Amino acid sequence: MAARALTGNVEDVLSLAGLFAIAFIAATILPAQSEAALVGLLVLGKQSPVLLVIVATIGNVLGSVFNWLLGRWVEHYRHRRWFPVSEQTLDRANGWYRRWGRWSLLLSWAPIGGDALTVAAGVLREPFGSFLLLVTIAKAGRYIVLTAITLGLF
Repeated sequence: MAARALTGNVEDVLSLAGLFAIAFIAATILPAQSEAALVGLLVLGKQSPVLLVIVATIGNVLGSVFNWLLGRWVEHYRHRRWFPVSEQTLDRANGWYRRWGRWSLLLSWAPIGGDALTVAAGVLREPFGSFLLLVTIAKAGRYIVLTAITLGLF
C-alpha cells in the first residue's frame, strides 16, 4: 500500500514537472504545446485544476521572463543567424509594442507573435515589474479560460 502511494506521488510530481517544463518551453521560441499538456492532465483528473493552472502559469511566465532577458541583453546580436526570433517577427513585434506600449503584453499568450512581444519588451526596456504583471495576467487568463472550457464550466 505504501509503495502504491509513493508511486502515485512520484507520478504526480513528474506530471507537474513535465507541465512546468512544457509551459516554460512553449513561452520561448521553441515549439511546444502547453495547452495540450494542461488539457491532458485536466482530463485525467488526478490533480487539482487550480494547481495545474498555477504550475502552467509559473512555467509560462518564467519562459517569457527568459525572452525579456534575451531581448534586454542580446538585442545587438539580432542580425546573427542563431538569434531565436526572425528579424521580421521582431520588427513586427517592436511595431506593435511601440504603437500599443506595454498593453500589447496582454497579447503575450497568443501563439503567433506573443513570444516576440516578450522579446520586444526586453529590447525596448520595459520595466520588469509592469512586464511581469501584464504577462502573468495574460498567461494565467489563457490557462483559466482553457481550464473552464475543458471542465465544462462555460
